[in-house]
Amino acid sequence: MPITEIYALAMLGSFFVLLMAGVPVALTLAISGFFWGWLGFGPLLFNLLPHRIFGVVSNYTLLAIPLFVFMGVMLEKSRMAEDLMDVVGRLAGNLRGGLGLGIVLVGVLMGATTGIVGATVITLGLLTLPNLLRRGYDPGFSCGVICASGTLGQIIPPSLILILLADILNLSVGTLFAAAMVPGLMLAGIYCVYIIVLGMLRPAMVPAVPAEERALTSNRELIVKLFKVVAPPLGLVGAVLGSIIGGVAAPTEAASMGALGAIVVTALGQRFTWRVLKETVQTTSRITAMMMFILMCAQVFALSFRGLQGERLVEDMFAFLPGGVGADIWFMMLIIFVLGFFIEWIEISYIAVPLFLPVLLKADVDLVWIATLICVNLQTSFLTPPFGWALFFLRSVAPAEIATGQIYRGVIPFIALQGVMLVLVYAFPGLATWLPRAIGW
Repeated sequence: MPITEIYALAMLGSFFVLLMAGVPVALTLAISGFFWGWLGFGPLLFNLLPHRIFGVVSNYTLLAIPLFVFMGVMLEKSRMAEDLMDVVGRLAGNLRGGLGLGIVLVGVLMGATTGIVGATVITLGLLTLPNLLRRGYDPGFSCGVICASGTLGQIIPPSLILILLADILNLSVGTLFAAAMVPGLMLAGIYCVYIIVLGMLRPAMVPAVPAEERALTSNRELIVKLFKVVAPPLGLVGAVLGSIIGGVAAPTEAASMGALGAIVVTALGQRFTWRVLKETVQTTSRITAMMMFILMCAQVFALSFRGLQGERLVEDMFAFLPGGVGADIWFMMLIIFVLGFFIEWIEISYIAVPLFLPVLLKADVDLVWIATLICVNLQTSFLTPPFGWALFFLRSVAPAEIATGQIYRGVIPFIALQGVMLVLVYAFPGLATWLPRAIGW
């Protein structure tokens, strides 16, 4: 084995050692990349680094990230989820598991507006978990449905991961948004079917809302609340995604309109204040700065890995796998699934995906389909004990009486359902490719 490939393996190993030692991910990427790249080539290799970093910060497509983040944070600060849960709780009526269905629907809406897993899980946990427990819902199920619904933002457009994957795979953002639409909604539908079946088989786990509580709101008041609370954010999401998928606006332009629309929706709900705007801008700046810093540090790692012939090493590793392209894809899914325990989806997108990209291009695999598989897979890793990020987010806001074991137990059925969705997308690629082709992309 050439010395450069040994250095490439050592760079991967040192990355994980530093990560486990508690060094921030961005610095881990930069330190391991600089050290082994310098050892292999000296300063010559890094003459290309300014050009690569400039390519990141000047990428017009990535401008959609802070705009979509602003849209999501603004709607979060306006307490949209709290109003939505109140309306859905009344609409659930005497249906067993109705509040669980409501959490899934709110997760879909928040996923389509915020696209930030941590914010969605924490918001749903704070607003709904105490109410579910008070109404007699099983603690494990309550934790599971909150975590699973909170991760829907990974795949339901406008997901930030889809924007990054579009940049990495050199695909249209609108194409990936269209590709993820059907699998994302199907996954939410699978959750709903599971909750309805659970209500029929184990009604004590998911009781209906008491009749006296439903009687507090008249049907007329409920309809008014429905139009005031649900219609504005739903219309905003429909306008943003519709303009992108319909080809009316590019993702960046649609994101700017979404950011403006979020201000309008918040103002119409009489929740807009200068304090809300200030907090939204600060949070958006912090999230965007963190993401861009990681992306720039990832360029150091990627440049060194490529210079050390790491891509050839990966190709040789795939050549030893029996089973052809299918085995290659499932091996990649396994690696991404495991990485999802330890590092964020941003790092996975900019480290793992480029490693496998040459192999996929050589095999002439549909990259739109692959991107959809990656999104579904990352959702699964976000839920899987003991390191799933969604579990940590919920644990941070869950009441003291909720044991960590109950959270772990509650997510297991939803992990299985996500596994089913992953297999379905793999077995039927048309679930991901049908809509982009139907609209001519």
